[in-house]
Amino acid sequence: MSPTEVSAGAAPAIEFDDVSLRFISGDGTATVTLRNFTMAVARGEFVAIVGPTGCGKSTTLNMITGLLQPTVGAVQVMGQPVSGIDPRIGFVFQADAVFPWRNVMDNVSAGPLFRGMPRAQAHELASQWINRVGLQGFDQHYPHQLSGGMRKRVALAQTFINRPEILLMDEPFSALDMQTRTLMQDELLKLWGGTGGSVVFVTHDIEEAIALADRVFVLSARPATLKRVYTIDLPRPRVMAEVRYHPNFIELSKRIWADLREEVSIH
Repeated sequence: MSPTEVSAGAAPAIEFDDVSLRFISGDGTATVTLRNFTMAVARGEFVAIVGPTGCGKSTTLNMITGLLQPTVGAVQVMGQPVSGIDPRIGFVFQADAVFPWRNVMDNVSAGPLFRGMPRAQAHELASQWINRVGLQGFDQHYPHQLSGGMRKRVALAQTFINRPEILLMDEPFSALDMQTRTLMQDELLKLWGGTGGSVVFVTHDIEEAIALADRVFVLSARPATLKRVYTIDLPRPRVMAEVRYHPNFIELSKRIWADLREEVSIH
């Protein structure tokens, strides 16, 4: 079964139904950040969201987690309205979210320990994930002793060890240099391919969105509406250093950039 196929009768992993979000500032001014937004993410699907700076891309993630509630419309996770923090959801931020006072082993094992797993079992599982992300021998190192790319590997292990059914990623690799970023993108695809979970990946980078995703959602300038959805017809498994030279990749880049350029030039 392909990542975008959903078993018969199963609800989408994530569903926005005609959602609008409005903030009221202290002086009574209303600001609309999301307007009439509809999106469904299938179980096992990798979706990327791109749009102009400040359009509300990260707002969609905050509504999936329940940190923000829609003013109009509904957001559902696994067929149920969002209500509070869902333990089936993992989140990887742009900034490092590792605990600076904990070494790699204690960072990666934090989730299982919090969920009640015995320490020896949690450390054994953490050791497997540390090896899986290529950090063998660094389990006793602290975040300040690691490079940015290594800290991001810790964050991925820290998230994937909990087997999230939904993974939300907010520009997780934007602070990395190009070579490290490419390695981390490959790492993400490898880890995601083994879980069957759904991913919503917010990025400013059109090429990153195309190379990673099954579909790319293009948002308009604020107040954000869904401008267009692109199905990414590139074979999997994908290797980041190679997929960018596929003819379909180049054509998709041109079309998505044309959509975004319209939004930037209009506003």
